Amino acid sequence: MSSSYSPIRLVIADDHEIFREGLESLFNKQKEIELAGEAINGKQLLEQAERLLPDVILTDIKMPVIDGIEATKILTEKFPQIGIIALSMFEDENLIVEMLEAGAKGYLMKNAHKHEIIAAINAVYNQESYFCNHTTMKLAKLIGKSRFNPFKEPIKPGFTEKEREMIKLICQEFSNKEIATTLHQSPRTIEGYREKILEKTKAKNTAGIVIYAIKNGIYKI
Repeated sequence: MSSSYSPIRLVIADDHEIFREGLESLFNKQKEIELAGEAINGKQLLEQAERLLPDVILTDIKMPVIDGIEATKILTEKFPQIGIIALSMFEDENLIVEMLEAGAKGYLMKNAHKHEIIAAINAVYNQESYFCNHTTMKLAKLIGKSRFNPFKEPIKPGFTEKEREMIKLICQEFSNKEIATTLHQSPRTIEGYREKILEKTKAKNTAGIVIYAIKNGIYKI
């Protein structure tokens, strides 16, 4: 490890002590992430952010005093360089959209695997968006239609006709096997197409592909 290496400085905000302790235990084992501070509500989160200037914030949406959405709006205005990740329950789909519109760069369900939590923090730290692996198609389409738009690159990647067809089928919830049958291709070829699509859209998973397709007019709801 070079001497210039410095870990990603993280602040977590959640009003449930047991959940915070679980995250604290996870980050204490990570060399690349340093838990710089914790907050139990949005007001504390704003204070911690101002004092500590972390790289990434992992925050619950529903919190007392000031909720995650309001805190995110304020933080995005004051500290646009801080990457914010929303923590949510499955039933909070509309709130996730509000968090993204408020300035969050990504979101995770509270039951996300530790490897996904670390992947999300790294993505957001690198100025990328992160959509949870457990994203429902309904939520992906809600995000696709929302004001949130992380795709600001002027040059759009060129897709082959087969890739565009496949993207549309992914958006229609076809499985790889169904896509293979529809496009008269082998499952292995379809896997190859999917890898290429993920690479071109810079998406991490199916949700990322769907959101990209809607935002860029490849798929219309």
